[in-house]
Amino acid sequence: MQRFATARDAALQLRPDEPVYCFRPKVLVEEAHNFMAMFPGETAYAVKTNGENIVLETLARNGVHTFDVASPGEFAAVRRVAPDAQMLYMHPIKAQSDIRLALETYGIRVLAADHEDEIAKITRIVRALDIDPGSITLYIRLQTKGHAAYELSKKFGAAPAHAVELLQRADRIGYRVGICFHVGSQIEDPDTYERALRAADWVRNRAGVTLAGLDVGGGFPAEYRPDPKRKGTEMPGLGQLMSRLRNDIDEYGFGDLPLVAEPGRVIVAKAFSLIVRVLLRKGKRLYINDGIWASLSDSWTGKITLPARFIPDPAKKIRHGNADNVVPFRVCGATCDSVDILSRPFWLPETVDTGDWIEIGNIGAYSLSLRTRFNGFYPDTFVEVETTFEAGETPEGLASLETMSPGE
Repeated sequence: MQRFATARDAALQLRPDEPVYCFRPKVLVEEAHNFMAMFPGETAYAVKTNGENIVLETLARNGVHTFDVASPGEFAAVRRVAPDAQMLYMHPIKAQSDIRLALETYGIRVLAADHEDEIAKITRIVRALDIDPGSITLYIRLQTKGHAAYELSKKFGAAPAHAVELLQRADRIGYRVGICFHVGSQIEDPDTYERALRAADWVRNRAGVTLAGLDVGGGFPAEYRPDPKRKGTEMPGLGQLMSRLRNDIDEYGFGDLPLVAEPGRVIVAKAFSLIVRVLLRKGKRLYINDGIWASLSDSWTGKITLPARFIPDPAKKIRHGNADNVVPFRVCGATCDSVDILSRPFWLPETVDTGDWIEIGNIGAYSLSLRTRFNGFYPDTFVEVETTFEAGETPEGLASLETMSPGE
């Protein structure tokens, strides 16, 4: 992998027409260690957030020994780079063949469920393989209430009374049982974890079983740029949020249990930026070589506000407008699909033009794992960058800040 001091250096030396991911391994390690130092339990990196080999290898070499996995592809990705790592199969709804693969081939012994039929599927395979249920920890996933960029309890989790029944059922079979929840991706309400812990306490008190652990899931928000047009509660930083979480864990009496968290976005978001090129400028529209079917789907669907840095092509001698005047541009992706238009604009200097580059910061979470091969476009070029995104020149604008009128 080629190495550069900054993304600007990479753009000007490579002059790429394809999108380029700028990987910052030092940032990844620092963010992982920061989280691990603050959380009072086991940190299981959520592979779905960014499962690239370079990410998993870097984490495995630097103290992350547990991974939250959701599919055979993720089992294999972790095992390739970390043969001795522990994997937690926390997807609550699984194919029977995948359950068997997890138990028999990969030796996974921690799973999740949120329905009696899922427990029955797991139990059939456990018995067929003659595995002692007491060697397996089965977490019952609880529904939660809160606000996040992506709400997960709309799809997963048992209501509290149902969770009581599931814990008792799994305990009778002989499993070691725990409670887990996932408050959603990129939470927007600092009280979310407290409410989830209160529900978990209610369930524990009524289930009357011995708990083997509590998994608080993910949702820990990455620090993107604030959106001044968006109303709502200002989120505290990770340090404040984690301090509240530790206090709530103790207050509800979970402090003596083995604890697990499944961070993803908060660890990997700042470890990558993305260099895109302006293929064409049409008035207030910019056509770039990436889009919603590639690296920018998360900023589109989750309405994430990203910092954007203008990298002008020095070969372009004549420019129009004022470089200090930052204005909104409608951004269109590279595919021939008319849907491939970001829902909100990029704010950039009005001098931006065809052939220039834009560095989009904090793009490490979900940008790579959600990219597709639609239309034959698939960004897959990586360089390593030494300096952090924040250490470069001040970003001139923001990606995805406010809604533009349809005609713009």
